[in-house]
Order: sequence, then structure tokens, then C-alpha cells
Amino acid sequence: MAISGLGSHYISLFLYVVFATFLHKVQGQNLVTNNVSVVEGETAIISCRVKNNDDSVIQLLNPNRQTIYFRDVRPLKDSRFQLVNFSDNELLVSLSNVSLSDEGRYVCQLYTDPPQEAYADITVLVPPGNPILESREEIVSEGNETEITCTAMGSKPASTIKWMKGDQPLQGEATVEELYDRMFTVTSRLRLTVSKEDDGVAVICIIDHPAVKDFQAQKYLEVQYKPEVQIVVEFPEGLTREGENLELTCRAKGKPQPHQINWLKVDDDFPSHAVITGSDLFIENLNKSFNGTYRCVASNLVGEAYDDYILYVYDVLTTTPPPTNTTISAFQDSRADGAPQKIDHAVIGGIVAVVVFAMLCLLIVLGRYFARHKGTYFTHEAKGADDAADADTAIINAEGGHNNSDDKKEYYI
Repeated sequence: MAISGLGSHYISLFLYVVFATFLHKVQGQNLVTNNVSVVEGETAIISCRVKNNDDSVIQLLNPNRQTIYFRDVRPLKDSRFQLVNFSDNELLVSLSNVSLSDEGRYVCQLYTDPPQEAYADITVLVPPGNPILESREEIVSEGNETEITCTAMGSKPASTIKWMKGDQPLQGEATVEELYDRMFTVTSRLRLTVSKEDDGVAVICIIDHPAVKDFQAQKYLEVQYKPEVQIVVEFPEGLTREGENLELTCRAKGKPQPHQINWLKVDDDFPSHAVITGSDLFIENLNKSFNGTYRCVASNLVGEAYDDYILYVYDVLTTTPPPTNTTISAFQDSRADGAPQKIDHAVIGGIVAVVVFAMLCLLIVLGRYFARHKGTYFTHEAKGADDAADADTAIINAEGGHNNSDDKKEYYI
């Protein structure tokens, strides 16, 4: 029993040593590889790398477990596989002209006991064909909805489609159809309501796929819209007065270009001697009976629009110039400024205040002047009258006083 127990102990110790040696060997030889994505028709690089190799053999197997390379020897007779590099620590192989059939899991194998394996998955990318851009209508009228479709055919994986209108991103509705060999066709539909500002704007279909970059198609919108009408006064530049002439021009722009332009007078008969030449209206020798609203109407295949001009004829002798005539659009029923200019009472009040202030200042100055020169003074005309006993004596004394005036002399230089 003692011998049997001792033998069992030696066997356990031996197995432990063998397992430890194997574990150390396996951990010391790490086999590394990488997954590869490659576009169909291009070249894929498959690498098998070993850390701390102890002269163990490296080989590469295809998804069917067939040996492609055993060390630096190629048993497989597929010339698309070529040796790029071989050493004790690396086996590097290229696969050219990759096709969908090459997709799968490749095996890097290291001949140890037991063998080690690492796996490299090759994914083949198939870019879509040129995007196909179609629209339901080539020409759209403003305010209507149109639909544009963009199709990316035969891609792997499925493409993503984005839309732009000018610089504005738009959202389409995508459908994905799966074909053979995990190939996909994607169609996106874009619906939008157009305005006249969209005429000539590019709608862009952008294909997003890992096999291609900046793959897109675009279409320029063609939008028809009704005319935009504006009446321009060619003459006169200021007020319209009796006896003068009036010349108006109707400017109309639309898509398609307006094919008809008409002049009329709203709620009244047109002046008999008014002259219409194309888009121009000419009226000579104006008088007040011509007052009213004159309208220019332009039309094309989409619709019609108009602009109004309110005529007010002023008297020749008008001294206060009223505002000039104005035109009004089809969407505004405003009147021309015909009211005379109002007196600015604030200016008049300011002038009166300045005058009153100046008068007050003048009165103050005069009052101070008279106050400074106010006093008492005496004359000698009745000198001697104060000592007279009666009136006769006072007169005689006064005359005597005058006689004595000769005694005074005055000199003037």
C-alpha cells in the first residue's frame, strides 16, 4: 500500500509538471490576427503573428479549412494568394481581386500540442451603382407637391440615402430590398411642396456607404409661378397737376413670362384719349376728371396678378404741396397721400417763447437803467421869489434875477 501511494504521488507530480510546461508554452506563444474589410475587386492582407515563437510551424487555412500557406509554401493552387512576408513570428499573405466568394473566416494555425488557432474574418464590401434620380414631374407650379426618388442599386451592406435642398437637409422615406448574396437595393422617396424661391435650387441625393465617398446625384428644380407686377411712374417725378402728362410703365415678371398685360380703370371708364403701348400707359393734358385707380393686370399659364396706381390730379395753383402719388400692390388697398402738409405748432410755439423772453429781458434792463439815474435837481428860474412879500414883488425879484444872469459867463471849448 505504501508503494502504491508513492507511485500515485509521482504520477500526479509528473502530470502537474507536464501541464505546467504546456500552459507556460501556450501562454508564451500568443497567436494574433485581425479582421479585414475589403472592397470587391481590391486586395486583402491577411496576417498571422506569433509572440515568443519557439520554432513552431505557422500555417494559414481558408474558410473550407484548406491550407493556403504552410510556412512559406503554398499548397493551394490559387495564384491570387501571394506571400508578402514570412518569418518565425509572422506569416503575411495577400489576396488580390477579392470577390464575394472569398468572404468568410480564415484560420491562422500554430503547430503546438495541441495546435493554437486565431480567426480572421474577411468582409467583402460591394459599392452601389450610380444613383438613379427620378422626379414625378419635370416642371412644377408653385404651391404644388412633387416627388423625387433616388435609388442605390446592388450594394453590400445596404446604403443609406440622405437628401439636401440647397443647404437645407430634408428627410426622405426609404425602402430596402434584399437581393442575392446579401446584396441590397435601397430606394428613398422625397416629397416636398415648392415655391417660386425654389426655382433653380438643387435637390441632392447623397449615398452613404463604407465602400464609397462623396457619392451623390442632383437635380435642379424648375418651378413655374404667376407674375409679379409693379407699376412705375416714368413722368412726372413729383405731383400730377392739371394740364400735365402722365406716363406709367407696368413691369411684370413670371415663369413663364407673362403673355398678356392689360390696363383698366377700376369702377370707371378709361379716358378716351389715353394711349396704351404694350406695357406703357400715357395720358396727356390731365384734369380732375381723370382721378381714380388705374390697374395693370398680367397673366401667364399659372395665374394672374395686378398692381394699382391711384391718380389724384392737383390744381396748378396749389401752394401747399401735398404728397406725391403712390402705387399700391394687388394685396394692399392703400390710398395715395393726398392730405396737405400740416403746420408745425411746436415750431410756432418756440418762436413765440423766444420773443416773450427777449421782451422780458429788455424790460428788466430798462428798469435797472432808470433806477440808477433817478434824483433831484434845482433851477434858478424863480430865484428871489421865496423872499417876496407878494406876487408882484416876486415877479420883480425874478426879473432882477434874470438881469443878473449877465454876470455869468460860459465858455465852450
